[in-house]
Amino acid sequence: MKSKKKFVVDEKVLLVATGETVTISNCSFVANMKRYSYTLKEHPNTFYFEEELKPI
Repeated sequence: MKSKKKFVVDEKVLLVATGETVTISNCSFVANMKRYSYTLKEHPNTFYFEEELKPI
């Protein structure tokens, strides 16, 4: 079965709000929201949803 998440761990992505290039450190599925959340190595205390990140 193929995963529905857009990004994988250690992938470099663009943070839409700041234009900063960041690296994904963790990914988890939020069941009640039916979305994936991502933690970034550069901002470990904050999580982001797929809409807030763009592939490079």
